[in-house]
Amino acid sequence: MLSRLTELVPKEQERLKKIKKEYGKISLGDTTVDMCVGGMRGIKGMLWETSLLDADEGIRFRGLSIPECQKKLPAAIKGGEPLPEGLLWLLVTGEVPSKDQVAGLTKDLRARSKVPGFVFDVLNQFPKSAHPMTQLTAGIMALQTGSEFAKAYEQGIHKSKYWQPTYEDSLNLIAQLPEVAAFIYRRVYKGGKPIAANPNLDYAANYAHMLGFQDQKMHELMRLYITIHSDHEGGNVSAHTVHLVGSALSDPYLSVAAGMNGLAGPLHGLANQEVLRWIQGVVKEIGADVSTEKLKEFVWKTLKSGKVVPGYGHAVLRKTDPRYACQREFALKHLPNDPLFKMVSKIYEVVPPILLETGKVKNPWPNVDAHSGVLLQYFGLKEENYYTVLFGVSRTIGVLSQLIWDRALGLPIERPKSLTFGWIENYCKKKAKK
Repeated sequence: MLSRLTELVPKEQERLKKIKKEYGKISLGDTTVDMCVGGMRGIKGMLWETSLLDADEGIRFRGLSIPECQKKLPAAIKGGEPLPEGLLWLLVTGEVPSKDQVAGLTKDLRARSKVPGFVFDVLNQFPKSAHPMTQLTAGIMALQTGSEFAKAYEQGIHKSKYWQPTYEDSLNLIAQLPEVAAFIYRRVYKGGKPIAANPNLDYAANYAHMLGFQDQKMHELMRLYITIHSDHEGGNVSAHTVHLVGSALSDPYLSVAAGMNGLAGPLHGLANQEVLRWIQGVVKEIGADVSTEKLKEFVWKTLKSGKVVPGYGHAVLRKTDPRYACQREFALKHLPNDPLFKMVSKIYEVVPPILLETGKVKNPWPNVDAHSGVLLQYFGLKEENYYTVLFGVSRTIGVLSQLIWDRALGLPIERPKSLTFGWIENYCKKKAKK
């Protein structure tokens, strides 16, 4: 992949120069006060090549929808889920890889995957009660001592070559993270007994293997999970944080560690475990084989208590998240009679109409988090506090693919303009008088 990237970088550098020269002064739209005080929601202000989110269509990875990725990217088994290595190739190069290219990338990642022993020593200093995401971030920070970018920058590398050690760091971190993440899981939940990597397995299957899962269907689920959680354009907290910190020329390890701390927030990556706990609460209070009317009553009770129905609604999407849809298809194929899956299906029928009835929700449809926990539970990964670590391993693929291009294109440090209450009030008053 590196040789292909070396060919692509100069062409994309020239493309950016042309865009800046020909279109640099064109407005991309007005910013409102609501956008300013509402978390910069919807402001068009970041270049993010690897994926794009459409309100109606959902995510596209380098122009390909999830169903198209499932069809075009190489799989481990015939008719199976796409290999994350194939998506990594697509995100970095913009090209659909061949089976041989994916096999070569799998081999490259395997060769980079050895984790220094002191990283495990660092993790062993944490109490086992420490949240797995805290431990994951610490593990990434420990790996940072081997940063090729930090070393090259210290030695005075020319800025036109920043992308090269960034590429090396990115591939190394992507390769090493599953072993670190699996070590945390085994340490916290399985008596501290790690499982050695299997050099004959692909990236996702090997991660599942090191967690302790040998079921081939679980390996397929891990391939799907990592693929669909890898990237979701640049505006979400974890992706934006990696871009922001990376724009200061912090190396990929520092940038991803910052992004993982954002992912660990309950309004972002922790949402998947919140969904599962809510579903389990439904089953505990009113039963698994519940009537539609009883379920409606429970949903209204949740909303009237000032809480939300976790897993429903999205900042951008205005239709059912295609990441939810492909997980539903996986469940229909592999666990159609599972009680929790049946509950998820029933919730899918009940919740959107209720949310529309409240008049407060623009998008009442389920997002990716509404389904993933139930699938993981079915195959035996029942520790909800660990789910965000899975998300983190996945998301690293997308954010680092983009960080390589941030450096290749020489994107500057991010520095938006902030405003005060007084400035906004004075500006709006003056504008109203005109």
